[in-house]
Amino acid sequence: MELRQLRYFIEVAERQHVTEAAEHLHVAQSAISLQIGKLEAELGVSLFERTGRNVKLTHIGKIFLSHAKTAIKAIDYAKEKVDEYLDPDHGAIKVGYPTSLASYLLPTIISAFKEQKPNVSFHLRQGSYSSLMEAVKNGDIDLAFLGPVPTDEPGIEAHILFTENISALLPNSHPLAEKKSLSLGELRNDNFVLFPQGYILQKIVVQACKQAGFLPNITSEGEDMDAIKGLVSAGIGVSLLPDSTFYDSIPRFTVKIPIDSPQVRRTVGIIIPKNRELAPSEKIFYEFVKQHFSLLEQYQ
Repeated sequence: MELRQLRYFIEVAERQHVTEAAEHLHVAQSAISLQIGKLEAELGVSLFERTGRNVKLTHIGKIFLSHAKTAIKAIDYAKEKVDEYLDPDHGAIKVGYPTSLASYLLPTIISAFKEQKPNVSFHLRQGSYSSLMEAVKNGDIDLAFLGPVPTDEPGIEAHILFTENISALLPNSHPLAEKKSLSLGELRNDNFVLFPQGYILQKIVVQACKQAGFLPNITSEGEDMDAIKGLVSAGIGVSLLPDSTFYDSIPRFTVKIPIDSPQVRRTVGIIIPKNRELAPSEKIFYEFVKQHFSLLEQYQ
């Protein structure tokens, strides 16, 4: 069994068409048919059913496809890591991040790193809190930034970079807009604009409101930071957002007001897998991130 045969098989299986697979792989159709025939002969089963110009997987073909894709993914990953060991300054790092860290933290830290290691490339993936942890565990990404930092999560090693306050964002026409700070309980009668259920930032806000003695009336939801800020700007409601999301600017027609009771905060950090060793370029980036924020803390 050859890697070439597995790659040809996967391509045909996903396209369900030998000619299209051949065009995509830039090889002759006869070459693909020959190699898949050899693969089927070695396995002793038919992987495809031929229906005119198209093909479809047999039952055993579907099972084999799942394992073949896993095998190819593992081999490609291994080859990539070998290349990085030979030249860590030209590695590729897969980094995950949530929407709340997309506008400031992520571009700031990556641009700072690339000043030192310009030839390291990044593949970035945005995701939800739980999906990023799962992606780090199963190797889809190498590491991820998260807020809040998970504690005692199986298979995850976490490092806190900093802790930040979560502040209220109000329309500038709001009766409390002139206040220097406010108690969260003062917003009990307001409509809230939050992330949807299942997002960690909604959970943080709901827990804080419960601590203040009320349940927030969530009338609108947004799946990204700009959407939530835009809804507050339009006067649809109020929101609670991390201070780091205001580094660039506070949206038009809104005011950001600190919350003094109860204090609402979150940790922000970086997570890596416990069950596998980071490749050299990943280790370099991981240590750079920790050192970068350690230095910032010293000067604050």
